[in-house]
Amino acid sequence: MSAPPWTRDKSARYRPYTLIAEVTYRCPLHCAYCSNPSDLRAHGTEIGTADWLRVIDEAAELGVVQIHFTGGEPLARQDLEELVARARQRELYTNLVTSGVPLERSRLEKLRDLGIDHVQLSMQAVDRETSEKIADFDAFDTKLRVAEWVKELGLPLTINMVMHRENLDRVEQTIALAEKLDADRLELANAQYHGFALQNRAALLPSFEQIDRAQKIALAAKERLAGKMDVLFVKPDYFSQTPRACMDGWARRFVQVIPDGTVVPCHQATSITTLTFEKVTEKSLGDIWENSPALNAYRGDAWMPDPCRTCDRKAIDFGGCRCQAFALTGDASATDPACHLAPAHDIVRRAKTDALRESRPRYLYRGR
Repeated sequence: MSAPPWTRDKSARYRPYTLIAEVTYRCPLHCAYCSNPSDLRAHGTEIGTADWLRVIDEAAELGVVQIHFTGGEPLARQDLEELVARARQRELYTNLVTSGVPLERSRLEKLRDLGIDHVQLSMQAVDRETSEKIADFDAFDTKLRVAEWVKELGLPLTINMVMHRENLDRVEQTIALAEKLDADRLELANAQYHGFALQNRAALLPSFEQIDRAQKIALAAKERLAGKMDVLFVKPDYFSQTPRACMDGWARRFVQVIPDGTVVPCHQATSITTLTFEKVTEKSLGDIWENSPALNAYRGDAWMPDPCRTCDRKAIDFGGCRCQAFALTGDASATDPACHLAPAHDIVRRAKTDALRESRPRYLYRGR
């Protein structure tokens, strides 16, 4: 019996092109803005090598063309080399998203030879003191060495620095550091308030003036460095009139597998306690992608309330972030409060005002 028309249509519209392989939540750093779930201990054990190899195979069969090995810190997996080799066998473009800790040049060289195509290296600040304060770990010199190794080994390098109140005023120095490291891409990724970042929101939220100044500097650098280094400034949702298309829409183009094998549309989706997500240890990745009630919950626009349902941006931002809507309102189908048209937008306005009124509270560190 052939599949019903709605299934065929859904399959055509919702083909994933990226697998985010969140292979572990283990990490030596304790970043205050970490986007891993804040209830790390509730996420069970990591799936094994055989399951990850099968996931990679099934992702390729789904049409995925690139894979991001991330975490936590993916280097904590001793089988990372085997997973990278399988991704190369399946002709997937392979990105290592890493803090650089722990890493030796010999291991990076081996990973390159096995199939790593690109390295995204996280940095916390342009100086050791601030970097250690944000990450609760001294890794500044290590990160500089890793950046040098990446370039020496002929790999493209992206520097990703999460921006917030603590480091936004040093965007010029951040760009200069990326230039010095000969980075191919610099992501000035302003903190989005999920996971540990939501718990530390009062300490991390910048002022509008900080955002405005930093964005102008970044745009000028993007123009100046065109053809040499791509500079991307990701504005935080809280400072935009309309929300971003989170992950290009719920379960449309990205499929993510977290360490215990749960399949989600994004890294924060398990925080939506009204949904039940399925695991690759129970079903194939393809079956879950096509038929999971949780993944189908916010595809399309039938679920949207007003003003999203009648908004001319609904095919652009897809209603914004479902995880943010749930975190701030308790309703994952609500209009993202980051949108200025959202009935709950005052939650975001108050958060910004309250944060700037308070003296800077101490960070609640990941895993502490």
